[in-house]
Amino acid sequence: MSLALSDIEVIAPHFKRRLSGVTSTVIQLVPIQNSLGQKVTTFGPGLPDTLPSMRWHQLPLLWQPPEGRRHRVWHARRNIEMLPGILLRDVLRMPLKLVFTSASQRKHTGWTKWLISRMDRVIAVCQRTASYLERDSEVILHGIDLKRFSPAPDKHRAREALGLDPQQRYVGCFGRVRHQKGTDLFVDAMIRLLPSRPGWSAIIAGRATAKHVGFEEELKARVKASGLADRIRFVGEHTNINDWYRALDLFVAPQRWEGFGLTPLEAMASAVPVIAADVGAFVELIVDGETGAIVERGSLDSFSDGIASYLDDVEKLESHSAAALKHVTENFSVEREARAIGAVYAEMLANR
Repeated sequence: MSLALSDIEVIAPHFKRRLSGVTSTVIQLVPIQNSLGQKVTTFGPGLPDTLPSMRWHQLPLLWQPPEGRRHRVWHARRNIEMLPGILLRDVLRMPLKLVFTSASQRKHTGWTKWLISRMDRVIAVCQRTASYLERDSEVILHGIDLKRFSPAPDKHRAREALGLDPQQRYVGCFGRVRHQKGTDLFVDAMIRLLPSRPGWSAIIAGRATAKHVGFEEELKARVKASGLADRIRFVGEHTNINDWYRALDLFVAPQRWEGFGLTPLEAMASAVPVIAADVGAFVELIVDGETGAIVERGSLDSFSDGIASYLDDVEKLESHSAAALKHVTENFSVEREARAIGAVYAEMLANR
């Protein structure tokens, strides 16, 4: 959808065609931002046609600020989006203010540090990300769509609809199948725990890209050798992943590294407590001992112990399920995220 720029106050560039967490963030946020009156358009490839977008031939129009403003906001989320913003503002002298959202949790290269230093404002997606920035930033945690991710009215029927045994309880691990995501830790924990717990089964949902197919095949062979192939299921990638969350009783996020990680929020919004590694923003999303548990990254023993404490305690499971739903509903809606970002825009757009 193309539109006139005369009223647009914020440009959200997107310069990668490959689907990523940044892509999902833009797709989710922009419609809500506009519904809140923030006047945002996207710019670049790889996004649905349903989003408002600016075309390349409209770039010269950026020399003219929107009515009633002295400049627009250019909201970058990658290096390749910061650099064009700097060129447009500092070389072509377009009236732009630049903001960058950082999700990285590692030391930045000199090049990235320089790009970030040229931004007018910086947003960090969590406190751990902010700790790697050598400048002031505003921490705004991601939110999720609470209409899409919500509890099942009837968990037995939710399982039946997916071809699962409605009488079993299920523990799940969703996301790309690869070593970084810790899928092997989940599989090994299930092989260790399920034989003595016949009422539980496990689901791995997600895709292995070409580079990681061998890793996935090795895990499937491990499951087959354990005799648990009927109870540890690889179900592949699904667009209706929200329905799979509703079938779960417990979720595991075993990542060895993560920039932010939305899966714990999606699970908790479905009234499913979460066992998660101490990576990414997980410690800022999960209330340890109330909505789930934080365990040691990369430790099979730590994961197994944490998971077992829920498999063997139905009262704890149900109590933490209710607490997880309440926690996410009160603190992690995408509307809350959009309003917090909108407050940053408002400060940048204020005429001084």
